[in-house]
Amino acid sequence: MPALAANLSFLYQELPAAERWAAARSDGFAACEILFPYAEPAARLAAQLQALDLRLALFNAPAGDWAAGDRGLACLPHRHEDFREGLLRALDYAGIMGTLRLHVMAGVPETSVSPEAAQDGYLAQLRWAAEQVGDGDLRLCIEPINRLDMPGYFLHSQAQAHALLDQLNDPRVLLQFDAYHCQRSEGEVLHKLRDAFERGRLGHVQVAGAPDRHEPDRGELRVEALLQALDDWGYTGHVGCEYRPASGTREGLGWARPWLRD
Repeated sequence: MPALAANLSFLYQELPAAERWAAARSDGFAACEILFPYAEPAARLAAQLQALDLRLALFNAPAGDWAAGDRGLACLPHRHEDFREGLLRALDYAGIMGTLRLHVMAGVPETSVSPEAAQDGYLAQLRWAAEQVGDGDLRLCIEPINRLDMPGYFLHSQAQAHALLDQLNDPRVLLQFDAYHCQRSEGEVLHKLRDAFERGRLGHVQVAGAPDRHEPDRGELRVEALLQALDDWGYTGHVGCEYRPASGTREGLGWARPWLRD
């Protein structure tokens, strides 16, 4: 049965960041995810997670200077050292907090960088990153992000992600399937989700309503069908709730109640 994870970078925005963990736990979430945890020491976050009996299912490796427009570093030829420094920091955090999924953002290459150069650099960085992961249970994830929301993002389609994973051929790097991004740019979400599952590379799933990115029971996607399909297939990983509540987090959680479990 898939387990829902509250994305605390999107949900509970009505609360201070430090209070969102407990709020999610009180609403029945046994797991959370977050974009970037680095504002707090890893040991402090780990203690908070332990006290709440809460798991941090996934977070992002450092993605550069977000305010300046960085959206990841892995495919940027001139940022290789920045990427590697950030990846090692992320692995330290994951080890301390017991997180088993780490999202590696590709980035938005400059127009002077050819697609071939961006891809070669991306593959090289992913190979290096996988070596740093070693033989433990942690897995790296790559996520196609639609270019309507993130113009110029290098990794933008399911087919492109699968082609890269085929070339990489390393079980330590998996697909992070965001149903919202897939619907916005490609459609056929359930078909593409099943394809990823049957290929054995579905590392993490995220949901939100399309096209407005509110609760996933609104708009074009049928979240109940998606969750039921994952359950029927035997997916036992996490499904991240990465959406912007339309009017308040708790007010919009009715869709999730049948799937919330400890």
